[in-house]
Amino acid sequence: VQLQASGGGAVQAGGSLRLSCAASGRTFSSYAMGWFRQAPGKEREFVAAISSLGGGTCYADSVKGRFTISRDNAKNTVYLQMNSLKPEDTAVYYCAAKTGGYTSIHRLYQYWGQGTQVTVSS
Repeated sequence: VQLQASGGGAVQAGGSLRLSCAASGRTFSSYAMGWFRQAPGKEREFVAAISSLGGGTCYADSVKGRFTISRDNAKNTVYLQMNSLKPEDTAVYYCAAKTGGYTSIHRLYQYWGQGTQVTVSS
């Protein structure tokens, strides 16, 4: 499966963005999806994940209550709604896909998108 992330940009603290990740292929609904991010000089970190049919989600503690992951399997797309953004959310955001259940462990994801930059200014 090929993944294309979009929707990044520059916003002020407190603002919102919605990231999208479009997937190719007919079997999108069989993949769990995750969002990860990587800030300069830091390791890639887990943000959120969702099960293949959307019934299960999990979030990093740092984004819980502010970010929402969702998916539309008819459109082969997963979303990350980001509200109340903080400067520490600044990073390149990546979407990823894996067979089986969702997880926060990035090395278990088999497919990765190219990343989209999110910059939050104070």
